[in-house]
Amino acid sequence: MIDATNPADLGVREAATLLRSGDLSAVELLDACEQRIAERNGGPPTFDGASGAVNAWARLYPDLARQQARAADERLRREGAEAPLLCGIPLALKDLYAVAGRPLTASSRVLDGHVPDHDSTAWVRLREAGMVLLGHTHTHEFAAGGTTDQVGNPHALDRSAGGSSGGSSAALAAGMVPAALGTDTAGSLRIPAALAGVSSIKPTHGRVPLEGIIPLAPSLDHAGPMARSLADCALLLEALAAGGAEVSPLLPPPAPLTGLTTPVPTTDRPLAGVRVALTDRPDRVGVEPDIAEGLARAAKACADLGAEVIELPAAADMVGEDYSIVLFSEVAHYHRRFTGREADYRTSIREFVETSRLFTSLEAYLEAQREFAQLTATWENWFAEHEIDVILEPSSPCTAPPRGGGYDSGRLGGEGDPLIRLTAIWNATGFPVAAIPAEPGTRSGLPVGLSLIAPRGEEARVIRVGTILQEYALHPPKPIAPRPRAQAGE
Repeated sequence: MIDATNPADLGVREAATLLRSGDLSAVELLDACEQRIAERNGGPPTFDGASGAVNAWARLYPDLARQQARAADERLRREGAEAPLLCGIPLALKDLYAVAGRPLTASSRVLDGHVPDHDSTAWVRLREAGMVLLGHTHTHEFAAGGTTDQVGNPHALDRSAGGSSGGSSAALAAGMVPAALGTDTAGSLRIPAALAGVSSIKPTHGRVPLEGIIPLAPSLDHAGPMARSLADCALLLEALAAGGAEVSPLLPPPAPLTGLTTPVPTTDRPLAGVRVALTDRPDRVGVEPDIAEGLARAAKACADLGAEVIELPAAADMVGEDYSIVLFSEVAHYHRRFTGREADYRTSIREFVETSRLFTSLEAYLEAQREFAQLTATWENWFAEHEIDVILEPSSPCTAPPRGGGYDSGRLGGEGDPLIRLTAIWNATGFPVAAIPAEPGTRSGLPVGLSLIAPRGEEARVIRVGTILQEYALHPPKPIAPRPRAQAGE
């Protein structure tokens, strides 16, 4: 017997419970998600996306999904409680993750006809856990921007769903899928999570191997999970990390993960003993009133739940020039293989790639990486000196901006992009960040996103604090039917 809730509205943990009890089958869950896609995507997937469509998907794979759902049901019958917890759960992959025999285009015409012959490591791990692949979701072309303008935000179709993992965030927010993967080079997991009102985890750099993922800048790229709740993201991260971390030439591998899915304590003060820092970074950047109010409410919730909330000056800021040197040097290295295909890029991405070709100094690149290493050490010392467990800050300085224009001439992304002012530093340090939604803004009616940051290897710490906040105060929002425009005051 299926729960009265539409199965497409279930989170990962809720769906897993029903699948393992036999009250829901993987095929029934797939049927519900495919029906939801038909109702809410705004038609079949398209390259550019219509103004009245969510258009979260680059491609759908109904044949593969059906085959995998049937296999998951058989595995659940055969293995019972021994089956992986994710067995039978539908998944969306950002259009950067290779799936053998399926197209992979980075939402770009440059890669028309590209079909990899091997799976990305992340997909291998989730496939082996029994997850069911619905399809690839749109990315801002080659992950080189924060808006993904071919995708509409379900909260307001005239607004951006964020980027570059905008297709994944939109599919989650609209209830088309309970779980997704994205990537993050300057905020591309956290920004779309904030703008669309879902959750994500940017793990420690290297925690999830990047093999088989189309890169933007590998020393800044992070692969990670997205879902409607942080607890669901933790289940995905546990499976993604199970095969071990990637060895990076720049940083040591992160320590093994433990305690990701520890139950939330059932006490009046579950955050007792936790020290939460508020820094001056949001004031320096400048944030919208809705964002400032969301941060203040979350800080009060932390205090009410027993945490010690402390205001401290930030340790150090990142030098934007260093970020540009690393980013563009690595972009140039990858995109030189597409020389002669410049006309196939969208305008801003073509300019982005052309700009990257100016960054040719090995000495400048190595110096920028040394500066990043020093920045990381400075922040780790700051956490230790002040005995801080997590930093709480906004994920984005603004709510979802109007959709459109992200591919126009002059929209280069990277240094100077207002959407990444709070996020990019944590790519330079490789720190783990948990992103959760606060209450919608009272002025805009649009989602407000918050981030919890800790030193390298401390995913469990940010997940624990964020999960407690969602359990007790900042409850994850339910999936929504797409709306043509923002509805303030909700």
